[in-house]
Amino acid sequence: MPMKPPFTLCLAAAAAAVAITFTGCRKPAESAPSGGTSAPGTPSAGRVFTIGMSQCNLGEPWRGQMNADVKAAAERHPNLKVVFKDAQNDTLKQRAHVEEFVSARVDLIIISPKEAAPLTEPVAQAMAAGIPVIVLDRRLLGDQYTCFIGADNRKIGKAAGQWIRETLGGRGKVVELKGLMTSTPGQDRHQGFREGIAGSEIEVIFEADMKWLEPDARKEMESALSRFSQIDLVYAHNDPGAHGAYLAAKSAGREKAIKFVGIDALPQEGVAYVSQGILHATFQYPTGGAEAIETALRILQGEKVEKEITLGSRLFTAENVAQGGRALE
Repeated sequence: MPMKPPFTLCLAAAAAAVAITFTGCRKPAESAPSGGTSAPGTPSAGRVFTIGMSQCNLGEPWRGQMNADVKAAAERHPNLKVVFKDAQNDTLKQRAHVEEFVSARVDLIIISPKEAAPLTEPVAQAMAAGIPVIVLDRRLLGDQYTCFIGADNRKIGKAAGQWIRETLGGRGKVVELKGLMTSTPGQDRHQGFREGIAGSEIEVIFEADMKWLEPDARKEMESALSRFSQIDLVYAHNDPGAHGAYLAAKSAGREKAIKFVGIDALPQEGVAYVSQGILHATFQYPTGGAEAIETALRILQGEKVEKEITLGSRLFTAENVAQGGRALE
């Protein structure tokens, strides 16, 4: 990991770069202390709050949906302005986003981090500057943030493992295509899965980090297919990964002998793949976009919010997809 330039120098450089972006977001008289949040009981009628949203990348359809959900929820509130930034899968760019938002004195930051460790310090610096931060989907290290919103990835991974165990009758050869393993969802979906199949005769014969990306998953699956004549099931940490594996298997003429399981369950993606018979199961991972805006409003109005907000999940299979899936217990 490259060394990060001193935070103060980054702020100074970023201030000039973003001045145009944020000019006019609010009048000087509208500025409030402590990151621009109103004190409890302070009226905010007529006040326009600026939220900085840093997305780790928009190369995954699920992340595009998260931004769309944030945008749609914010547009229902005329007193909210959201400035979106795409880090393009670059941790250093995302660190710079946070520093730019701090320099511009936005009222609140929403961040979906690429990686936990490198983004922990900049978020802590934002908190120290009095700007509340909502961490969405992927966790940071420690607790220097205002609120974390996300589903329980370990629970989803374990549910996937248990479903796979039942579906394969407790035995079989499985390929695991992992999400970015420096991110907490990748780690949790892996650990949960291993818990779900523990004690069975299921053998993970091939595993690879496909970094959440469908082209990478397809390439890794091609390697697995070339090495193993028997593959009973592919467990991918997201639906694009499962779909990439399916395309590789189809190209090799082996898709009918393999089951494919993913996570995300976007209506136009994973759920549609289940309906089409491409995936055998997908587990919902909600974006949390609407919940982030709802929580941001409460924070900006001076209310206390929960430190952790855990979102629910659903399992979609051919048997229940038409009924909207089944909620995980």
